[in-house]
Amino acid sequence: MTTVVEVPDELLARLPVEQRGLGLDRDGVRLLVSRGAEEVSHHAFVELPGLLRAGDLLVVNTSSTLAAAVDGRLGHARVVVHFSTRGEDGRWAVELRDPDGTGSTRARAGGPAGTEVRLPGDVRLVLEEPLTTRSPRLWWARVSEPDVPGLLRRHGRPIRYSYTERDQPLSVYQTVFALPSADGSGSAEMPSAARPFTPRLVAELVSRGVQFAPITLHTGVASAEAHEPPYPERFAVPEASARLLNAARAGDGRVIAVGTTAVRAVESAVGPDGVVRAAEGWTDVVVTPERGVRVVDGLLTGLHEPEASHLLMLEAIAGPAAIRHSYDEALRGRYLWHEFGDMHLVLPSEMSVGRQRSENPHTEHCASNCR
Repeated sequence: MTTVVEVPDELLARLPVEQRGLGLDRDGVRLLVSRGAEEVSHHAFVELPGLLRAGDLLVVNTSSTLAAAVDGRLGHARVVVHFSTRGEDGRWAVELRDPDGTGSTRARAGGPAGTEVRLPGDVRLVLEEPLTTRSPRLWWARVSEPDVPGLLRRHGRPIRYSYTERDQPLSVYQTVFALPSADGSGSAEMPSAARPFTPRLVAELVSRGVQFAPITLHTGVASAEAHEPPYPERFAVPEASARLLNAARAGDGRVIAVGTTAVRAVESAVGPDGVVRAAEGWTDVVVTPERGVRVVDGLLTGLHEPEASHLLMLEAIAGPAAIRHSYDEALRGRYLWHEFGDMHLVLPSEMSVGRQRSENPHTEHCASNCR
């Protein structure tokens, strides 16, 4: 049964931690650590190096965050276009939103086909078809400007949700691991689990023997209202990272994904034989308790809303009882939720890593154009 909690409004992180107190850096958030169904401890995020051990492998997402929200006009009405995912044919998956008068937006019905939105610089966007049959929220659209990343750089801003206090510069949404892609692609929403890392903290982790395996998964626009399951996203697991993952799994190191995007990427690159291989393309893997995980032993992530599909992934890694207990502790401890909030480190119990690797029979494959 999926974890169910009620999150009070005062526990929604409205500002980045470095704007909440003098002298605070990104690593000034709190860290809830859970091991198994019963053991929970409370820490500062700067204590992370002492909670990991030499040989552990952190899987980090190098996708950079796009200024994916652009103002537009639909007839005489103002709309905001959220650019989500670039398709192989040059189209973009987009979501149309209505301004709510506070600087944020609210959901609106998608479509119909042929809807035209005027964007800055006399650019036209035309909706063609829904992204999936499950939901009309996201639509494939043609944009008259072929250089959409350039359009976003000139006229876009980061996507902002209503629980945040104000607009923030794009730099606030970039992680220390973010790398620009050759084609200008990136994530519509920040891979936020990596946000608390600072160069100093990364250096300390490396000095203690913790390794990093970079992967890329470009995240699309989440459904803040409907909590839909993830749809296909572009990912890449390079050869060097595949080797690091296999070496950690063959030894005593634990594979700890930094964020649910990292879980999705590496679980898309493991074969039926349990070996991780270099892979890239589109993944339609959805990690659930029924599917299980093949590669990941632990997860470092933010605190997710109770209806979010991400919670199913957490339950696949730690089990429903452990996640329920952790979230109860997070509420009692007044932890902050969402991308600017506190962090949750899910570690395996000391005896469970080898058993999990040898007994978990589940496997999924990425979509057919992975290679």
